[in-house]
Amino acid sequence: MTFKLLAVGKTSLSSLEKLIEDYKKRINFYTKFDIEIIENIKNTKNISEEEQKNKEGSIILQKISPNDILILLDERGKEFSSIEFSNFIQKIMNTGVKQCIFLIGGAYGFSEQVYARANHICSLSKMTFSHQMIRLFFTEQLYRAFTILNNEPYHHS
Repeated sequence: MTFKLLAVGKTSLSSLEKLIEDYKKRINFYTKFDIEIIENIKNTKNISEEEQKNKEGSIILQKISPNDILILLDERGKEFSSIEFSNFIQKIMNTGVKQCIFLIGGAYGFSEQVYARANHICSLSKMTFSHQMIRLFFTEQLYRAFTILNNEPYHHS
């Protein structure tokens, strides 16, 4: 199975990018994992938040095939402990689906079309974080999930 993190907007902090890359390499020890960045919509001063979400949503939906599992990372989603998240990842792997995409939206969240397409909505916290920080938190938690599934000592209960 392939896992992908699809994220709107670039990470501009090189220190965060290095940490994200480190976890990406670690995850690839267990499974194929990639990160794809969708550039921010240009010239947004004269369009509404809703229009911006819809434009981003159209781009996002073009990158997802009908057979992919799509999981939105959204503060209103279901929260997991690290062990619960590892069990969730195992259930996804057991489905036999070829690709699972985790999605980090733009500044205003997701369009209604993206919500409608989502298979699951997960929250890493009820707090709001920058999309740059969420990438780091998510990649670390995905790595942690694989170490838990493989009974490795990275996670301490």
